[in-house]
Amino acid sequence: MPFPYHYGLLLAGLVAGCSRPLPTASRNRSRPAVLVFFKTKGYHHASIPAGIAAFQQLGRENNLRVDTTQQATYFVADSLRRYAAVVFLNTTGDVLDAAQQEAFERYIGQGHGFVGVHAATDTEYDWPWYGGLVGAYFKSHPKVQPATVRVVDAKHPATSFLPAAWQRTDEWYNFRQLAPDLRVLAVVDETTYTGGLDGKQHPFAWCHPYGGGRAFYTAGGHLDENYADPLFRRHLLGGLQYAMGK
Repeated sequence: MPFPYHYGLLLAGLVAGCSRPLPTASRNRSRPAVLVFFKTKGYHHASIPAGIAAFQQLGRENNLRVDTTQQATYFVADSLRRYAAVVFLNTTGDVLDAAQQEAFERYIGQGHGFVGVHAATDTEYDWPWYGGLVGAYFKSHPKVQPATVRVVDAKHPATSFLPAAWQRTDEWYNFRQLAPDLRVLAVVDETTYTGGLDGKQHPFAWCHPYGGGRAFYTAGGHLDENYADPLFRRHLLGGLQYAMGK
């Protein structure tokens, strides 16, 4: 079923006869730009439109151009070079083919950034490079419920403003294949909810340099209301700023 939302205007300069879909975009190209990618080949989160709207609002508030697409055909060098960072917003499954994967690896290798939100860890299980980039793979989750996130690194722009104990409701992922070099920024306290399997240092958000670029991931973002939370939106902005090299 086609995705029911359309955002903004088509990118200027579309070559006549080109069949490759372009993401929606603003006309102003003088600002730094990010691409929000939301293709799913597995579970499709109903909160994706809310997430897109949140990133677009962050763009308006912080002088960023935010383009959005669910078309993997945009993962070619001449398109990706427009962006300081790419966001995988609740992507699931095998979303890029081999040539698109290679283009994205080169893009990160040129010093660009990646932001993974929630189900970005439920993506591309057969692409080891991506597993290293996002930092872990999804293993399981209990029911949606309240829990406490505890900040363990308050020197990062994604966590510096958060309360030491952050009460929130979300779908709490358990992980496998955690990368060894992650800088964990916040953990979810498994004593405050049921179904956690990762122990006392259950990661919630992390970052690391990777493959010549930078990657940030947050496990939050299952629910529509998560993206209306000013703290979570600022958390996303801090991760995006890190990925962009700011």
